Amino acid sequence: MILRDLLRRLDWRAWVLQDVGNSAFATTILAVLYPLYYREVLGAGAEASSVLAWWGYVSALSMLLTALLAPGLGALADGAGRRKGALLAATALGVGASAAMGLLGEGHWVWGLALFALGSLGFSFNNVFYDSFLPHLAAPEERAGLSSAGYALGYLGGGTLLVANAALAGFWGEAGFRLSFLSVALWWGLFTLPFLRHVGEPPPSPREPGETWGASAYGRPWRTLLGLRHQPDLLWFLGAFWLYNDGIGTIMRMGVLYGSSLGLGQGTLLGALVATQFVGVPCTILFGRLAGRWGDRRVLMAGLGGYLALCAFIPFVVRPWHFWVLALGVGVVQGGTQALSRSLFASLVPKERSAELYGFYDLSSKFAGVLGPFLFGLLAQLTGSLRMGGPVLGLFFLGGMAMLRRVRAGGRP
Repeated sequence: MILRDLLRRLDWRAWVLQDVGNSAFATTILAVLYPLYYREVLGAGAEASSVLAWWGYVSALSMLLTALLAPGLGALADGAGRRKGALLAATALGVGASAAMGLLGEGHWVWGLALFALGSLGFSFNNVFYDSFLPHLAAPEERAGLSSAGYALGYLGGGTLLVANAALAGFWGEAGFRLSFLSVALWWGLFTLPFLRHVGEPPPSPREPGETWGASAYGRPWRTLLGLRHQPDLLWFLGAFWLYNDGIGTIMRMGVLYGSSLGLGQGTLLGALVATQFVGVPCTILFGRLAGRWGDRRVLMAGLGGYLALCAFIPFVVRPWHFWVLALGVGVVQGGTQALSRSLFASLVPKERSAELYGFYDLSSKFAGVLGPFLFGLLAQLTGSLRMGGPVLGLFFLGGMAMLRRVRAGGRP
């Protein structure tokens, strides 16, 4: 049903294509090629454990900045009716940083970290404003399907470009890596154009008498935060998301570095993670269909159970085929859990304050993402290995599942 409607509705297609565009940053830069380039080229000549640790610290810092700024910027965009303009500004930051990464060479790891932080900020803010359109575009019963379609086609688009970029890196080495970062900028910018043209700007949220846009940016998030105690389902969901999304984001950001630290070759790392993208396409669509039958929350819980099993498996990954099992397992559950998290949250928020509340959604995920990469970096310095990161992340999934059980929306009685 959703896929048929996707072919008929121009605004749905344009919204999904933005997911196709920004997923290139997630795959090529966050997950696969840029971490390899950072460790093996930008970090050449520096102490390996220090390079790994600083990657974790800067990842944590960029998430912290996003968390602090997202609710206020979301409230400002809601009040001013400028959600599309905010998305364009975030996209420009991410696209510009991606293109600039192509200028870096051996030993430039400090500049590489700075551009990675800027690009991550652009990517995160882009997702805040992009997600905030979901409640405006789809009815409650359509949101899980549309959200899943976005993630599934995002996997397809990000995976397709990753295959091309991996070929560039394989044939041309350092020059191929640089071209791949430029391709992310071009790809993301190109797939943003349909969104800007065909997705309408939702109406601004009403302001209180005498309230200015600037005051709403600072006052509304604070009032919303204080009011969460009167919205227990929303509060429980944000707490759960704060925990389990730490695991999801950390696995995505640290997976390649973990495999590389085990001495696995680039062929194994790239092949397994490219396969992950394409496994994610049908599995994410399947999650959306199952949610239509059993409810968002129940299917999301099943996906988090899958992640918990993968965390228990991480310390035993020593051979290339072990890494393949781990990567494909992540492909099965990652897109579905992210898509259903987005649609379940959409069922809990009022549409007129979607950007502000998706800012809190992002705040929850980014405060979580501060802790996960930080712990991985700390473990790397203390033990010289990232192996024990899996059991630590498992605790976050357990806590998130326990809190998610308290959320009543999005599941069938």
